[in-house]
Amino acid sequence: MLKFENLSIRRGVRELFRDVTFTIHERNKVGITGANGVGKSSLFALIRGKMSADLGNFSLPARTVIAHVAQETPAVDKSALDYVIDGDEELRGIEQKISVAEQDNDGEKLGHLYHDLEVINGYTAASRAGQLLHGLGFSSAQEQLPVATFSGGWRMRLNLAQALMCRSDLLLLDEPTNHLDLEAVIWLEDWLKAYPGTLLLISHDRDFLDRVTTHIAHMEQEGIVLYTGNYTAFEKMRAERLANQQAAYEKQQREVKHMQSFVDRFRAKATKARQAQSRIKALERMTMISQAHVDSPFDFHFSETGNMPNPLLSIDEVTAGYDDTIILNKVRMTIAAGDRIGLLGHNGAGKSTLIKLLAGEINPMSGGRVEAKALNIGYFAQHQLEQLDLEASALLHLQRIDKRASEAQLRKYLGGFAFSGDMATSPVAPFSGGEKARLVLAMIVYQKPNLLLLDEPTNHLDIEMRLALSIALQEFEGAMIIVSHDRHMLRTVTDTLLLVHDGQVDDFTGDLDDYQAWVKESNKDKATPKKSDKGNTKKVQRQQSAEQRKQKKTVTAQIRNLEKSIEKHNKKLATLLENLADSSIYNDENKLKLQQLQLQQTEIKVKLEADEELWMEANSELETLTEPD
Repeated sequence: MLKFENLSIRRGVRELFRDVTFTIHERNKVGITGANGVGKSSLFALIRGKMSADLGNFSLPARTVIAHVAQETPAVDKSALDYVIDGDEELRGIEQKISVAEQDNDGEKLGHLYHDLEVINGYTAASRAGQLLHGLGFSSAQEQLPVATFSGGWRMRLNLAQALMCRSDLLLLDEPTNHLDLEAVIWLEDWLKAYPGTLLLISHDRDFLDRVTTHIAHMEQEGIVLYTGNYTAFEKMRAERLANQQAAYEKQQREVKHMQSFVDRFRAKATKARQAQSRIKALERMTMISQAHVDSPFDFHFSETGNMPNPLLSIDEVTAGYDDTIILNKVRMTIAAGDRIGLLGHNGAGKSTLIKLLAGEINPMSGGRVEAKALNIGYFAQHQLEQLDLEASALLHLQRIDKRASEAQLRKYLGGFAFSGDMATSPVAPFSGGEKARLVLAMIVYQKPNLLLLDEPTNHLDIEMRLALSIALQEFEGAMIIVSHDRHMLRTVTDTLLLVHDGQVDDFTGDLDDYQAWVKESNKDKATPKKSDKGNTKKVQRQQSAEQRKQKKTVTAQIRNLEKSIEKHNKKLATLLENLADSSIYNDENKLKLQQLQLQQTEIKVKLEADEELWMEANSELETLTEPD
């Protein structure tokens, strides 16, 4: 039981909570929600004993074991598997005592320690850690790789696995899905639902919150209100409370009318396909959602796209990849005006490669890419956040796009993305990841694209911004292709789902619930050892073994070459970071040198991302090349 009594906390001159009282009971699974900056992370710091209350009290039972995800990952040489096992501190403590007892030849003590090891299931630790790693997308080959060889996003997955490895009473998770693909999110949901302890979860993924939580603690206006039920139940209760406020009610009715008109237009055009029906249901639910978020600080819309050629873009028999490695093989695809496509597929299948190909970021190895003359692409990818001019303001970024617009016009536009006052004119360098993502989206929307290519646009965005983006995308008249692990976003903005797998791009005829079932079934198949057909002759088996050994040798060599390339990129990045850490580089006379260093950093990160994607694909292939029984 976690008890908060008349709690008040300040951060500097700002009061985060004032006179807050609520109780979280054992085994509750609580989603912590609220706008960025309201104090969600400070609440976690209080629970972990890293900060104290200014007034009031917080208490939890003595000897409560708390697990949380570390924000930093040491670049150690120990294997990923051993690093995850370190999360079980009790196990590591017993192992250390066993080592001392063995040196002392203390047989009696060893007997007790081995009994303790059995009681805590210590002999299954490697198996449990391996299951966690597999669920979070790591291959068997990756388990033995040094932690230092993994990139930032994969190290965060290792930290998450280490936290889950701890046999905790209380688990604190802060945005655990940010670095996960959809398959890993689905796996994590099932794991958390089965978690026997108390869970506190900060997340902006409403589908994830809906499936995992039993309560929502919503933070706003220096207070915390605990609601019973999942996120959908919270939205209903909050909407009812806000509807009692006349000003909010009037705005609410305008939003409901606006959303309902869109639902009606879509229903009139939609076919009876299951995916279309699924989207109709999601849009109908959006009317309720908009009621619960009438006080959102975001208000923006896509302008009319103007010229809409048809088709906008097509690729014919395109093969694409990096260096000599093929990711997509002879893919055909035509994007027509009004297409709204969601891309599905496991990590490393080639979703981002397809987006980059369509955006013109990479060239086809073979085949043709044809774009309409009036094509205007709006492309969002995480590396674009790194390409922002850190010394320029949000206002200056837009002024560079449209030199004829007045400052007042641009300030009003930026206000719709919650960049107002000094924030619109301050350098973007100290912006958070979410704020940078909002600015990139603002720049894209301003340029009136007729084709949107969005690669994980919701990473770092809070729920309010995700809702505003989904509403804007519903109204968008052009074509759109999106990759996202946010299923609510996919449900509400897409009509068609495509599955990227085995170098191909195929229609996925079901909806996201079908895809979730497909993922779980696929994971079962991977976990079940496959036996050779009984009718196989020994000769055929020998031929298969020889062919697989040959393929293994080729793939293993490819992995070694990629690891060398990744190491080379990481060394270059480390050198660049040292140069960028020098304060003198930010002086006016070094502005050109700073821009060159930032450009080099972006280029290397793009190459590193490409190599890591290939490395993941090669490791997945190596894992499938098992010897027949």
